[in-house]
Amino acid sequence: MHEMAITEQVLKIVLDAANSGDATRVNKIRIVMGAYSDVVPQIMKEYFEIASKGSIAEGAEITCRRTPVTMMCRTCGWKGTVDKLHISCTACGSTDLKMITGREFYVESIDAD
Repeated sequence: MHEMAITEQVLKIVLDAANSGDATRVNKIRIVMGAYSDVVPQIMKEYFEIASKGSIAEGAEITCRRTPVTMMCRTCGWKGTVDKLHISCTACGSTDLKMITGREFYVESIDAD
C-alpha cells in the first residue's frame, strides 16, 4: 500500500514543478525506478489517476523506466548487472557486493503546456 504515499509525493512534485513553470496542463510524466524500488508501476498509475482528479495533472500519461540492479564486487572490483534472485559476482563468485543502481525512484521529466 506504500504506492499511495509515493504516488501522492509524485503528484506533489509534478504539480509544484508545473505551477512554478505556469503550466496549465500536465501531459506526460516520466519516472525512473530501480528494479529494487518495490513500487508496482500499474498500481501507482491507478492511484495517480485517482489522486490527480481535478488537478492540471488529471489524465497525464505516466511512463516508468526500470533501471537494472548493478553491483560492484568488493573482492575483485568487478562491476555489472546481476540477477535479482542470484546476487553474486559473475567474475569471482563473491557475495560481498555494493549496490550501485537498483533502488532509485525519481521523476525524470514532465511534459506540460
